[in-house]
Amino acid sequence: MAKKIIKVGGGETAFPVTENKAMAKTFRILALISWVVAIGFEIGAIFVLRKPPINTTWLIIPIIGALIFAVIGSLLWKRANRLDPASEKDKVKFFIQNQLGLLITMIAFLPLILLIFTSKNLSKKQKGLVGSIAIIAFVIAGITGIDFNPPSQEKYAQETEQVKSLTDGVDHVYWTKWGKSYHLYQDCPYINTERTEEIFEGTVAQAKELKHITDLCDLCARRVKKERGLTDQ
Repeated sequence: MAKKIIKVGGGETAFPVTENKAMAKTFRILALISWVVAIGFEIGAIFVLRKPPINTTWLIIPIIGALIFAVIGSLLWKRANRLDPASEKDKVKFFIQNQLGLLITMIAFLPLILLIFTSKNLSKKQKGLVGSIAIIAFVIAGITGIDFNPPSQEKYAQETEQVKSLTDGVDHVYWTKWGKSYHLYQDCPYINTERTEEIFEGTVAQAKELKHITDLCDLCARRVKKERGLTDQ
């Protein structure tokens, strides 16, 4: 069955172009707004916590709200970083830009968790229930906020050059919606399967921006080396 090949538009450079930077700025603004709302929910929960008698439901609702908007903010921020990655040369800026979601999560949840377990206005049962929910929300938002494989300008350039070295200077790869690698051949058996309906094609940077793919298919790499008579250095 023939697969639908979708060509991804955009620039051919490994580094973000002006359009990408503008889009990244928009995503970052939306992320900041989401985080502000999450912290607003935290403040709301603290307000409820200080006004006895405390209705457990009205305390849980802002915690869930903080979780939702903290996660949304982190996902938007990560998307922005794919479009406009930081340089590894400035270690502090690189860390803060890529792990800001985790830092915001700590601000949004740790003070609240501390207040819940030290509050004199909550019963032991309420502390157990609400405290557990707050901790779970903190863990979920924290994991979402962490970037375990942060993008960088240097990685973009390195991975693009790896592909170019195997394809006579051509920055062109294929990937699928659910795949974790980009490929040099659209007929690679790893993506050309019965379950695959669409195959995307574009540059390495586009594969990273749209899906954060960072790995080159080993099978494709071996195939192109065999066809071109290349050997590992």
